[in-house]
Amino acid sequence: MTWKNEEVKRNMIEIYTGDCLEEMKKIEDNTIDLIVTSPPYADQRKNTYGGIKVDDYVEWWIPRVKEMLRILKPSGSFVLNIKEKVVNGERSTYVMELIIAMREMGWLWTEEYIWHKKNAAPGKWPNRFRDAWERLLHFTKEKKFKMNQDAVKVPIGDWSSRLSNISERDKKRMDSGTKSNVGTRRANWCGKDSVFPDNVLYLPCETHNKGHSAVFPLSIPTWFIKLFTDEGDTVLDPFVGSGTTLVACNQLNRNGIGIEILPENVEVCNQRLLGNK
Repeated sequence: MTWKNEEVKRNMIEIYTGDCLEEMKKIEDNTIDLIVTSPPYADQRKNTYGGIKVDDYVEWWIPRVKEMLRILKPSGSFVLNIKEKVVNGERSTYVMELIIAMREMGWLWTEEYIWHKKNAAPGKWPNRFRDAWERLLHFTKEKKFKMNQDAVKVPIGDWSSRLSNISERDKKRMDSGTKSNVGTRRANWCGKDSVFPDNVLYLPCETHNKGHSAVFPLSIPTWFIKLFTDEGDTVLDPFVGSGTTLVACNQLNRNGIGIEILPENVEVCNQRLLGNK
């Protein structure tokens, strides 16, 4: 199903119903600029994917991520929202095993961003506290890739005054000018109104669809689409669910491709795109 934005003619949104493993095989090599998605976590969405067991997750994931590696451009990025699971009172290692398997496949684990859930639901457990964060793993095919850092700058805040009042030791450290820390030089930021953010995203849990099992706020794909793509680029979400990534693409004038296994969710996608929300 293809949905055309009547107001922004250069923007094309495509939605396909089916298992992403089969649907991605129809996409040509090296044609996607960004993949951003939140797949079913281990033992979740049993009515949709059968609830992939922790011990089976990497085996289930490998053929799908191989297709993603094939279709992503060398300059592209892949952002994966996923989290560990507690099994028999301890943290599972399935996410770490997934990372290792992807690196062995040829992916570069370039960065890890943390989604800090500002309004995580309360709870009580006998041996731990509530989870208030999730992983946003950044993978690439090459060490050089598209990254628009200026697009996600944040207000400098109280660092404006702090930079002028730091100790002599910190001045020397920040002005050392090595290749690895050249971005920390005081001269880069003194007198500026904005700076580059850190890798912790303080975003609330929010969902437009109370009937959908996974909370994936619009702010997540929006932030990464701004960071890793330009207008007119193509973004893929192979587990598009209720269409949040496609809504972000539509708002930011990117081409979007979404794949969803449940027809009822595809209908929700279309309704959201028509309402642009």
